[in-house]
Amino acid sequence: MRRRFVIEAVLVATYGHLLVPSRPIDYVVPYSSIAELYEMRDGADPVMDDPDDDGHVKSKINELIAFFEDSLNRKKIEKAMQVPWRVSSPLLLNDTIQFTVVHAVDNAHYGELFDPIETELLLIGLKLNLPLLSDQFEFQDKLIEAEVPVQIYDIEDFEFAVEEGISSSDLEMSNEFDRF
Repeated sequence: MRRRFVIEAVLVATYGHLLVPSRPIDYVVPYSSIAELYEMRDGADPVMDDPDDDGHVKSKINELIAFFEDSLNRKKIEKAMQVPWRVSSPLLLNDTIQFTVVHAVDNAHYGELFDPIETELLLIGLKLNLPLLSDQFEFQDKLIEAEVPVQIYDIEDFEFAVEEGISSSDLEMSNEFDRF
């Protein structure tokens, strides 16, 4: 069974270990984070501080863009883009990794606390009952402070999330204890 995580597309290009998981993975990404890949590729600002790392990540971004632009994948994405909150058919990268693209729509409910992509990530997590993967401590802290009922893992805890994770029933149990 595939483990599913909501994630920004650029994080998959940035963190190489996400491309070699120990179990099959489905990365669920908002379409807006795919569009952001083009901005990062074409922008003058570096993605990484180290020039060698920046060049490597930008080449991975190009590979990911080429994957999403593949004619079959592009058709699946275009079909999902026809209706808000539609989920694409799986886009197969290899035997262990697939992507699902969501035509997420920003929602004012969380729009004041989070930027548009963060809002889409958390709304996808809530709507599909999926955990998020992030490398942004500020985003993680804001989720906790706002008491958004979505599970989040730091990128550094990726292997734990894939292998063991925290089940929904474990979360419900801990929430019950928090009430006492």
